[in-house]
Amino acid sequence: MNRTVDIALQPREAADPLLVRAAAAEACSMMAEDVRGSQILKRSIDARSKLPLVRLRVELSMVSEFPEAPAAPPALQDVSNAPSVIIVGCGPAGLFAALGCIERGLKPIILERGKEVRARRRDLAMINREHVVDPDSNYCFGEGGAGTYSDGKLYTRSLKRGNVASVLKTFTDFGAPQDILVDAHPHIGTNKLPGIVTAMREAILAAGGEVRFETRVTDFLQRNGSVHGVRTANGDEVTGKAVVLATGHSARDIFTLLHAKGIRIEAKSFAMGVRIEHPQAVIDRMQYHCAVRDPYLPPASYSAVQQVRGRGVYSFCMCPGGIIAPCATAPGEVVVNGWSPSKRNNPYANSGIVVAVDPATDIASNAVSNDPLAGMEWQRQVEQDTWRAGGERQSAPAQRLVDFLEKRNSRDLPTCSYPPGIVPVMLREVLPPVVAESLREGLKAFGEKMRGYRTNEAVLVAVESRTSSPVRIPRDAVTLEHPEAKGLYPCGEGAGYAGGIVSAALDGLRVAEAVGHKVLRRG
Repeated sequence: MNRTVDIALQPREAADPLLVRAAAAEACSMMAEDVRGSQILKRSIDARSKLPLVRLRVELSMVSEFPEAPAAPPALQDVSNAPSVIIVGCGPAGLFAALGCIERGLKPIILERGKEVRARRRDLAMINREHVVDPDSNYCFGEGGAGTYSDGKLYTRSLKRGNVASVLKTFTDFGAPQDILVDAHPHIGTNKLPGIVTAMREAILAAGGEVRFETRVTDFLQRNGSVHGVRTANGDEVTGKAVVLATGHSARDIFTLLHAKGIRIEAKSFAMGVRIEHPQAVIDRMQYHCAVRDPYLPPASYSAVQQVRGRGVYSFCMCPGGIIAPCATAPGEVVVNGWSPSKRNNPYANSGIVVAVDPATDIASNAVSNDPLAGMEWQRQVEQDTWRAGGERQSAPAQRLVDFLEKRNSRDLPTCSYPPGIVPVMLREVLPPVVAESLREGLKAFGEKMRGYRTNEAVLVAVESRTSSPVRIPRDAVTLEHPEAKGLYPCGEGAGYAGGIVSAALDGLRVAEAVGHKVLRRG
């Protein structure tokens, strides 16, 4: 018989498996020697009091130890000769759609405009060191998508969209640490994700699927109102039973192509702002109420939200012990994001602080209602303005936090993790007024709520503009096909149906199920 119990321990105690087992046994009025096995089911940090605690849910076995996790990923069925499904994009949505297709006896053919995950590193180095952006291989495009080189945070509120636990289990099957199954805010780390993504690709290939890198889609093949394939930049035509469009939130050429071909797309709200970086020690003191963080506690994080005249201002993709990354996808623009290694052991903490933008009310264009690309073009214009303000390189405009709040120039800037470097700029001269003023009010409120947050040791770096897609590709609520282009299945963040790695993966699985239902039903 097994027993499950919730306990709270000091951080040092929670790090010792024997002490955890003994505390759980005591909470169940049992002798520790009577327990044969124990495992942690959930783990979270409770820092509400002056002495932070680790809260654990522990399962005890009086019969035997719990089995260890398998050392190798599970074998997938052979789909070499099965009906094929084209999947455009090899990010979380595309990869999980491919795995879902194999599970249903379909052969996935993944077309990815970028390079395989390890080859991407050379192109990222070119952005960091030489300020050269490859429009097909960068932080957003390439195997694994934006998530591979931007952190691997797996926390999601999309609990109604599918089985989150199954997604986390799949990641562990392919090499992710078992901790992601129990942590309240699971995180893999950019240093570990390339190996996991590679293992997924190798499993898809071993099952008879295909993955074609450096293959950019330039057209959709249509017959009688249905999409049955794609044309690539080298002129090849690839056909299949369905086309899953999982290109991510930055594939502007795909949005433009859809619009040009008369395949309906819609403008949607998105967010824009800055990435703020504090010394990690400042965030640790603020959250853990201590001068020096307990070595058994992880680097602290935070989450913040504020309504400013009916408009949301909120933190996004908070990266403890992280690095700010250059995430432009074309020359002549600057975009920032953040990531952390698995140990989160860098000296800085960064987070996006963004403002909700509604194209219908915030973009000065009478044609917005008739132009679903208006938000995308507005987004692009701000990124290009940011590039010019940074010196027409990947250097990013920046301003100290208090200087920004008090509308004064920063005479100098603190050391920053952003590899291409930062330059002092009055950010209100770069950001759209609606964004700059909402940010100022929101950051003032955050400083009142979080003691120590408002400091000139913190720096704002522009522009954080790719939190989500500015376009939605509509789909039927039941079949998940585009309502006017049958056979086309919009999927993931780029289509407007996800907002992170886990929700994108869930959407990929959901679309694979819908594709399988249609294709296999027809025989």
